[in-house]
Amino acid sequence: MHVTIGVLAHVDAGKTTFSEQLLFHTNSIQARGRVDHQDTFLDNHELERQRGITIFAEQGRMTLGDDTYTLIDTPGHVDFSPEMERAIRVMDYAIIIVSAVEGLQGQTETVWQLLRQYHVPTFFFINKIDREGADVEAVLTQLQQYCSTDVLFVDEPLRSDYVSNAMMEWLAERDEQLLDAFLNDTLESSSCMAHIQTLIKQEKAFLCFSGSALKDIGIKEFISQLPLLTETHFNNEVPFQGEVFKIRHDGHQRLTFIKALQGTLHVRDEFSFGDVTEKVTEIRLYNGSRYETAQEVKAGEIFAVKGISEANIGDIIGHSRNPQPYELVPTLQAKVQYEGDQHIKEVLKIFRTLEAEEPSLRVLWHEKFQEIHVHIMGVIQLEVLIEVLRERFSLDISFSEPQILYLETIATTVTGYGHFEPLKHYAEVHLLMEPNTRGTGNTFVNACHADDLSVGHQRLIEKHLFEREHHGLLTGFPVTDIRFTLLTGRAHIKHTEGGDFREATVRALRQGLEQAENVLLEPYYRFKLKAPSDFIGRMMTDIQQAAGKFDAPNLTENEAILTGRAPVATFMSYSTTFAAYTNGKGVLSLQFDGYDVCHNTEAIIAKIGYDKNADPEYTSSSIFCAKGKGYAVPWDQAEAAMHCID
Repeated sequence: MHVTIGVLAHVDAGKTTFSEQLLFHTNSIQARGRVDHQDTFLDNHELERQRGITIFAEQGRMTLGDDTYTLIDTPGHVDFSPEMERAIRVMDYAIIIVSAVEGLQGQTETVWQLLRQYHVPTFFFINKIDREGADVEAVLTQLQQYCSTDVLFVDEPLRSDYVSNAMMEWLAERDEQLLDAFLNDTLESSSCMAHIQTLIKQEKAFLCFSGSALKDIGIKEFISQLPLLTETHFNNEVPFQGEVFKIRHDGHQRLTFIKALQGTLHVRDEFSFGDVTEKVTEIRLYNGSRYETAQEVKAGEIFAVKGISEANIGDIIGHSRNPQPYELVPTLQAKVQYEGDQHIKEVLKIFRTLEAEEPSLRVLWHEKFQEIHVHIMGVIQLEVLIEVLRERFSLDISFSEPQILYLETIATTVTGYGHFEPLKHYAEVHLLMEPNTRGTGNTFVNACHADDLSVGHQRLIEKHLFEREHHGLLTGFPVTDIRFTLLTGRAHIKHTEGGDFREATVRALRQGLEQAENVLLEPYYRFKLKAPSDFIGRMMTDIQQAAGKFDAPNLTENEAILTGRAPVATFMSYSTTFAAYTNGKGVLSLQFDGYDVCHNTEAIIAKIGYDKNADPEYTSSSIFCAKGKGYAVPWDQAEAAMHCID
């Protein structure tokens, strides 16, 4: 049996130390490293050892009986949470580490919500019980209150032939048949174990353990119970499918990390990516930075391959379905500042390499200004990028002050018209543009008849709508949440060329925006503030001043909890203020909550100073031809000049 199990936590909860202990006690490593000694097995990058934090999700392999476990140690810092989310998508089970001293923290709740969204069965391990101030009972109460009432503390180690009376009683409360057997003293441990396995898989039971990773307390007991509580079922008798979750480079050679979802993969197997066919030339099974090669891998395994360069993170190899979008997305953007000897286009190639490894960077190239922009989660990520570029590529780079990533959308329904007809070129596009539900993104519907426009040209129009982000009129930031419907179009049997429909499509989009009511959107946080009840007044005032909204406060004798939404722009630095006035007793949890109407639209538009008529990549005018010469028709006259009739 192959099982992938991830370890997740808020930063400094002891996650990496816990992982070291698991690997050591399963004989995967010969000695346990320590974060403060900079010699941990999975934090093998120099940057991680210097900073004492996990930056990259790395995997180790361990064997328990006849089963092989892949252990993934994930970043705990919020700036590297996209790396953590990608690892979650390939986990069969997860372990959340919670400090017995600090208790439930902001990133812990983010991790918990992601695991529930991806339906990963989860265990808890309350760590650092040897530390002064440790309170296992208080942390357990937090988990049951804020995560799930189905969190069950395991007070005695489970065995195949032994389940504690407390667990029997807990199970009996949730199942009538087990209750009858419990009351009649006929409930057997084997029945309980089968039932608890089912509840764990169904996310109806979240077992909680305790110990100290640093002092090696409770670790061996936890390991002994893993085979009883985890099980996977994969099908090796079907064609291979695997999810790409990580890309790294070994020198100039690309390594594509995959979780096998079904079937068997062999060296020399071939896969097609559009018009390109690639062959697997090597399979590697990694344990930390070490690896061994294999001729084949089966469903359930985590591995890396060489020879596959067209697959991107999130792709399902062997399946044509589109990748599922990720939840954690950057809300900041920074400009690359470089004054070295290399040409800026060479620097861009390097950033494209980093983008393949970290797709949330979403590297943007501005041709007119010869500028590179990247999307980021926070300033710590920028600091790490600077060090990575210096270490791997000998580039000295700096970044501008990070700016909020805005988006634009429309609030009214319009039809956009685009015509491109300079001499010996011809294309016309009519697009119905309607507001989409917030957060849906841009979508496409084809209502064009093949008698008006060939299927090939219809597909070209759809391709051009989605091949890149398109600038809005207010700030030049990308447009989103628009439902495009292709109504009709026209081509010329002789003069239409491939790029003509790109020109006509973007002109139709832009002409539609000129007619529409445009709306500026900004990113929002969903927040939860927990602090002593004395601070409730300050908390509410701060949220109002930050243009946020909050739900009815949840007040107890000693604690106040406030939840709501606030713009990222006004709230992204609030954690420092909150920690200061609560004397470190407050807990702030922030989760990206999508985009909504900007709270200070006019100020942002004025600050950015985007000139819609001076954008070198876009124009709202259409081009028509008369007497052998092309001429421009302004957007407000374009509809009357069109050749097609809707």
